Amino acid sequence: MRQSLKLLALPLGLLLASASAQASNDDLDELQTKLTNQWSLVKNDQRHGLKTYAKQEDGKRFRSFKVEAILDGDMASFVRMITGFDDYKKWSWQVLESKMLKKVSPTEYYFYVTHDAPYGVPDRDIILHMVIEPQSPSRPFLSVKFNAVPDYMPERPPFVRMLAEDMSAKVTPLPNGKLQVINEGYVDPGGAMPSWSINFVQRNAPYSTLLGMSRRLQQEEVIGSKVPLPFPVYDADKLP
Repeated sequence: MRQSLKLLALPLGLLLASASAQASNDDLDELQTKLTNQWSLVKNDQRHGLKTYAKQEDGKRFRSFKVEAILDGDMASFVRMITGFDDYKKWSWQVLESKMLKKVSPTEYYFYVTHDAPYGVPDRDIILHMVIEPQSPSRPFLSVKFNAVPDYMPERPPFVRMLAEDMSAKVTPLPNGKLQVINEGYVDPGGAMPSWSINFVQRNAPYSTLLGMSRRLQQEEVIGSKVPLPFPVYDADKLP
C-alpha cells in the first residue's frame, strides 16, 4: 500500500522537482537570505487560530520555527495525546511509526519516530527525549521539551537518521475549554536533502502538526480515554 502511495505521488514529485530546477536560485538559499534572526510571520490561519513564524538563527544550518495556536481542548486530553506514543501518526506530520523506548519517570520518556519524506527522498527516523514540567500552584502552564538523541540506538537503513527535531512547547489552559499552545523548534533532517523538499517540509510541518493536534484533541478516543494520567493536570477553572 505504501509503495502504491509513493507511485501515486510521482506527478507531484516531478512537478516539484521541475519547479526547483527552473528556479534561478536555490530555494533554501533564497529563503535564508530573506530571513533574519527575528521571527517573521509565515502563515496566519484565522479560521483555525494558527500562526506560524520562521527565523534564521546564527550558526544554524536551517531555519527555526514557531507556532502559536488557541485550540479547543483540555489539559488531560493534551497530556494523553503527547504520551500516547503509538498514536503520533494520527496527528503529527507524516509519521509512519512511533513507539516508546523507555519510560524514565511519569514526566520523562525516550521514543522512536519514523517520518515519510517527500517523494524521491529517503524516509527519516529519529529518537526523541521528552521531558515534561507539570503545572503547579505558582505555574499554571505545562512545558514540554523534545530533544533528538541520534546515537541512542543503531541506525536502521534505509531510514536516514535525523540530527535534530528539537522543540519546546508551552501549554496554558484558558477559560471556556481552550488551550494556548506556543511551540518553538528546529529540525535538521540529516543526510543530503534537496532544497525544495526542505523548504516544503519547513513551511508545512509545523502548521500541519498543530492542525492535526487540534483535530486529535476533539476525538472521543482521546477525550473519553480511561487511561490514567501520568501526573495531575488542571484546566483554567480548576487551577489549585
